[in-house]
Amino acid sequence: MRPTLRRGLRLASGLVLALALLVGPAPALAGEVAPAPPPTGVAWDYQLGGVRAVPDEVDVVVRDRRAEPLAGDVYDVCYVNGFQTQPDEKGFWRDHWHLVLKRHGKPVVDGDWGEWLLDLRTAAKRRALARIVGRWTDRCAEDGFDAVEYDNLDSFTRSRGLLTAADARAYAERLVARAHDAGLAAAQKNRAQWDGTRVGYDFAIAEQCAQYDECGDYVDTYGDRVLPVEYRRRPFRHACRDWAERLPVLRRDVALASDGTRRWCPATG
Repeated sequence: MRPTLRRGLRLASGLVLALALLVGPAPALAGEVAPAPPPTGVAWDYQLGGVRAVPDEVDVVVRDRRAEPLAGDVYDVCYVNGFQTQPDEKGFWRDHWHLVLKRHGKPVVDGDWGEWLLDLRTAAKRRALARIVGRWTDRCAEDGFDAVEYDNLDSFTRSRGLLTAADARAYAERLVARAHDAGLAAAQKNRAQWDGTRVGYDFAIAEQCAQYDECGDYVDTYGDRVLPVEYRRRPFRHACRDWAERLPVLRRDVALASDGTRRWCPATG
């Protein structure tokens, strides 16, 4: 089913709910309409480092929350760094310093990306963070995106023992609920062995799952609703060999630059 038809069905469902409010109680109906996940069996593109045109066969595009969605017939996914800070937003987070995870007074850093971890240790901080990220999520919906990707679900594994899996789960549940309230599907990113459907995630973006032998874990949870991206040539070839008949494998450069590497598995048969 094309994304435009999916959007039409979602809008129609919303009208049905609005009419139902006039004749029946809302609580019984509010949870019945779920945001549509991306279509399966179609090519996709990952454009966090800069936007670019896409071939006609690409039906799903992921872009940063500050970029415009491609719109048209494409299913648009909004990238939000939900569990860590963006490197260029440190000024913003200094204004919310109590929500940044610190050890001995200094921010705990994801060294690979230079990102500060967010402090998920208390319910009050999780609520405050979910309000901030929730506003970004609402903006994604207002801009016309169909779904949201919350990055770094596994940040607790880089927290030097300060965060727990339970902290991450409780916070993730808030973010997914906010996405659904905004009419957006929600993508799990990272932590392949964990079943994100337990908190309502609708699909997964599987970064380097062939390189780390995790594609099967995502498929066990989400079936065909998995979008794999590889950054190295050999894992990409392996992913094409092992998964291309079922999943839309993509190769990008690590920077996801607008003029960077972009490959899809060669057609077979």
